[in-house]
Amino acid sequence: MRSDGDLLALTATGDTAAFSALYDRVAPWVFGLVRRILRNPAQSEEVTQEVMIDVWRTATRYDANRGSAHSWILTIAHRRAVDRVRSEQASADRTDLAGARSVEVDFDQVADTVSTRLEAEQVRRCLGSLSELQRESIELAYYNGYTYPEVAQQLGAKLPTIKARMRDGLIRLRDCLGTTEGQRS
Repeated sequence: MRSDGDLLALTATGDTAAFSALYDRVAPWVFGLVRRILRNPAQSEEVTQEVMIDVWRTATRYDANRGSAHSWILTIAHRRAVDRVRSEQASADRTDLAGARSVEVDFDQVADTVSTRLEAEQVRRCLGSLSELQRESIELAYYNGYTYPEVAQQLGAKLPTIKARMRDGLIRLRDCLGTTEGQRS
């Protein structure tokens, strides 16, 4: 029985029978190595075929003084498998990057953002139209979360006075904003 080196040397001369024998002998080893790296059976089969074609084409480059034919073939297989992993990862990275770049904000989100900003601007403008005492009372209650008694304590006023200020201020805000009780959404 001929060695892998002898079969590879004959393959280098174009001997298809020698290549067929070499293929039958080393293809399972190549597939096993590639399969351990790629883990995908279909891709492993493709890479194994690519490796064996590469062996056929480059058999003249084999140098028996540098190592065994079996090692030379498995080195080609390992390199091809690693190249495939890198290629697949690069492709996935490109797809992810392209996907991230093409994300468009829904029209509704844009409209909601603009609407919220416009409403906030209108509320600020209307707050500016209130008296200082009304504005302070409302800001402490609604923006800072204080209760009526806490607002009264903060401003040094009596509770009924604070309630009246806030009620009058809220009525003016409602009128300024152009909303009525029946228009709530």
